[in-house]
Amino acid sequence: MGSSKILLVDDEKLLRWSLKQHFTKSGYTVIEAETGAEAVSKHEEELADVILLDIHLPDMSGIRVLEQIIEKDPKAIVIMITAFGDIQTAVKTIKLGAYDFVEKPFNMEKLDILLKKASEMISLRNEVRTFKQTIEGRYGFDKIIGQSDIMLKVFDIIMKISKSKSTTVLLQGESGTGKDLVAKVIHYQSSRTDKPFLEINCTALPETLIESELFGYEKGAFTDAKGLKKGLFELADEGTIFLDEIGDMKPSTQAKLLKVLENKSFKRIGGTKDIKVDIRIIAATNKILDNEVKQGNFREDLYYRLKVIPLFLPPLRDKPSDIPLLAKYFINEFNMEFKKNVKGLAKETERCFMQYHWPGNVRELKNVIERAMILENEEYILNKHLPPEMTDPYRIPVKNAGNTVIRIPPGGIDIEQVEMELIKQALEITNGNQTRAAKKLNLTRDALRYRMQKFNLIPHK
Repeated sequence: MGSSKILLVDDEKLLRWSLKQHFTKSGYTVIEAETGAEAVSKHEEELADVILLDIHLPDMSGIRVLEQIIEKDPKAIVIMITAFGDIQTAVKTIKLGAYDFVEKPFNMEKLDILLKKASEMISLRNEVRTFKQTIEGRYGFDKIIGQSDIMLKVFDIIMKISKSKSTTVLLQGESGTGKDLVAKVIHYQSSRTDKPFLEINCTALPETLIESELFGYEKGAFTDAKGLKKGLFELADEGTIFLDEIGDMKPSTQAKLLKVLENKSFKRIGGTKDIKVDIRIIAATNKILDNEVKQGNFREDLYYRLKVIPLFLPPLRDKPSDIPLLAKYFINEFNMEFKKNVKGLAKETERCFMQYHWPGNVRELKNVIERAMILENEEYILNKHLPPEMTDPYRIPVKNAGNTVIRIPPGGIDIEQVEMELIKQALEITNGNQTRAAKKLNLTRDALRYRMQKFNLIPHK
């Protein structure tokens, strides 16, 4: 690694000169220090990649210099220079944080190999640091877009969760509201950011495979268990596991998950040893877990254990003021990706975006913009670039309503008045039972209560 910087610390001037000549020819930059104090000072100024440090110095021991350097720069790569007979002392320096040691007189070939390995380690560290900065930037708080009152409350909760030590979070909301993004932001903006973030979709695998993925298995635990396998809980120790669509998890797996949450330990399939773990579990679902509990599909004790910190992510139709902001964000994102210069939405298209119901939420909005920018080359996104269901003013399909279609009369309607009337009807049909009313409207209970507050329909006690 030709650009590596070596700090050479030894009180023998001739030795320093000889090593400097050799390393300079190999492409290294060499800084010299004669004393321990000078070494500490020069490393603070220069931040050398590798430090070659003699154990015997005129003003203090090399061990003391090592301690001072490691205290200020724990990742410093220090190679100790020892005289014959100092092996026991050299081993002590390894325990204190030295990378390795070499003996005098030097075997230059061995020293070159050692420096090459140290340089490779530095390169790897730099790559990891760059990757970490990229990931943290990709999942920063600024990636959750919104300025509506409801989203400002969501931001506040996410920031508090990220800073907290609480290990369990439950994200609820419709598909496409960004639950996976929020899970990653919580992890990468928390103290667990250096540890693993692992995710599993509970609908993607059959029950037996989910168990082996989560808990691992011992060799011989079942027919195909040819060797030991660590599960996600073991691999994610001190990090985060994201359980997406947890509402679809089978009851037997729910029971095992509950035990992990309660005891912070688990056994591999076929194992007898308890494995202790420290993990944050973020669970997400688009189902109404209150209903799933009542129907016997989800364990009540697990539901309340997961609901330590619940967070409801509102659908896009509940925060229309965020739609132009999100559209602008995605246009900028795709401008960079596709090397285009789309300026934004045309005014009529922005009105169309604001009036549309967005059943697919933020994910649908992103997909609509991506499609328009891939297929079209105009300065603004126009109505003609949109899918037909967005631009037909007389046809709004109603989810879970068979072939029912709402037709807008020529004189128009007050959408909020219609929404309030539908909520009133649902509450009347269910005798005020909010959970059942929410189900009638295909909403979560939290979403229904938000609308009831909005229209002042909360009954006074």
